[in-house]
Amino acid sequence: MFGKVASDMLGLSDIGSVISPADYDKVDADDYILHEDGEKIYFLIKSKSDEYCFTNKALIHLDGTSATSKKRVLRRYDYYLNKIEGVTLETAGNIDLDVEIHFTIGSVHYSIDVHKKHLEQLKDLYKSLLKMAEITHDNEIMMNYAKQSLEVSSSLLKTYRSGENDVIDQFQTLNQFVFDWMVQAKNKYHIKDFGFVFEKFINN
Repeated sequence: MFGKVASDMLGLSDIGSVISPADYDKVDADDYILHEDGEKIYFLIKSKSDEYCFTNKALIHLDGTSATSKKRVLRRYDYYLNKIEGVTLETAGNIDLDVEIHFTIGSVHYSIDVHKKHLEQLKDLYKSLLKMAEITHDNEIMMNYAKQSLEVSSSLLKTYRSGENDVIDQFQTLNQFVFDWMVQAKNKYHIKDFGFVFEKFINN
C-alpha cells in the first residue's frame, strides 16, 4: 500500500513503457487504427492512463483522465494536417527512472515520460519524428516554390497576344495545365504516409 502511495506521489505510476509489436493487438489503440486503409502501428507507448500510438499516418492518443478512471478521450493527429516540430529527447539522471520525449504536433505540445530501460527504443522514435519534421519543413518550402514558379509563368503569359478565336481553347489548355501542375506538386510535397521513415529508423 505504501509503495503505491509513494509511487503516485512521485508521479511514477504514469511512466510509460514501449509495447512490443507482438502485443499491438492487445492494446486499446489498435481498435482505432484504419487497417482497411493500410494504416499500421510502428511505435506504441503505454502508461496506466494513456496510450500514444504512432502509425504511418497519424499519432493516436488515448487520453485517460487518471490511472484509476476508465473514461478516455480519443485524439487523432494526422501528420499531413499537423506538422511535427520541436522534437527533443531528455535522458535520465542518476536517480531518475524515466526519460522524456518532447514534440509539438499541430498546435499541441506533448511531453511523454517513458521508463529509462526503453531509452534505446525511444532514440529510434526520436530519430523518426526528427526526420518527419525535416521532410515536412523542406516540402513546405518546395510547395511554395512550385506556387511561385506557376505565378511567374502566369505573369509571362499575360504578355502573350493571340487572336480572339482561340481564347477559349487557350483558357481550357492553361486551366488544365495549372490544375495538373498543382495536383502533381501536392502529391509530391504533401505526404500522408510516413511509413518509409519509421521503417528506416525503427529497430535499425
